[in-house]
Amino acid sequence: MRILVTGHSGQVARCLAQVANDQPNLDIVFLHRPDFDLLETSSVEDQICRYSPDIVVSAAAYTAVDLAEDEEDLAFAINAVGAGAVAAAAKKCDAPIIHISTDYVFDGTKDGAYSETDVPSPKTAYGRTKLAGERFVAGANPEHIILRTAWLFSVFGQNFVKTMLRIAKEKNIVGVVSDQFGNPTSAYEIAKAIIAVAKLIVEPEFDSFGVYHFAGPETMSWADFAKVVFEQSAAQGGPICSVTEIDTSQFPSRAVRPKNAAMDCSKFEAVFGRDVAHLDIDVRLSVSEIIKNSHRRKNPAMALSR
Repeated sequence: MRILVTGHSGQVARCLAQVANDQPNLDIVFLHRPDFDLLETSSVEDQICRYSPDIVVSAAAYTAVDLAEDEEDLAFAINAVGAGAVAAAAKKCDAPIIHISTDYVFDGTKDGAYSETDVPSPKTAYGRTKLAGERFVAGANPEHIILRTAWLFSVFGQNFVKTMLRIAKEKNIVGVVSDQFGNPTSAYEIAKAIIAVAKLIVEPEFDSFGVYHFAGPETMSWADFAKVVFEQSAAQGGPICSVTEIDTSQFPSRAVRPKNAAMDCSKFEAVFGRDVAHLDIDVRLSVSEIIKNSHRRKNPAMALSR
């Protein structure tokens, strides 16, 4: 199976590359800048169809949530128009598309977890552009799986786990928001889910295309998530600090974060199954690799000897 992925430096794309290493029957091709640019929609079809993919994974996106408040046109061009062009190209070469979306399509005011039947109502520029992207993708390619996810973390890129470990090296106490709730989600788990989905949707009898939620199994606040990170770091001799719980009002940001980003993933589980590790396990693995990488940077000779 040949899977073509837009983007290569994001958390999901880099975890997909890792997962593919363990599955020799998968051929994964990554398209990325400067050769592949979602702003150059006229060349998207040729760039994608030349590889004759069986599946296209739309992972590239504009993800600067706060900056998008000032650059909504640019975010729209990438997250909506660009994503739609990728979906149309996939349709042209007879390939289903798996498109990664976000909890930011909701306003965060619901009591309880969001399901796929809840009406989106984004409060941020980023959320509006991602919701438009969902609609562009669905309109361009009926064979689509849109995966909404939230609170991504991994050993790659910039994310909450890496931020907490960095702060712990500099401070003894960190204030973390305790009135926003969501599902911390390992990008590695999403990568595994994408592969599982890809294997099913290429079957001729598959007819359950549409929108799905995929996120970690546990709902908690950012402050609780920070405590999990430091517990796992302490167990491995890594950096730790005390967590002070604060309100959103004490941590203002340009874009309004959803108060509730909890996601109901029962639809995904019913159609595709859902073998997701416990949060502690995923955090432990990420923390372990982050600590190891930090040691290698401090001791380049050790890194070269391995």
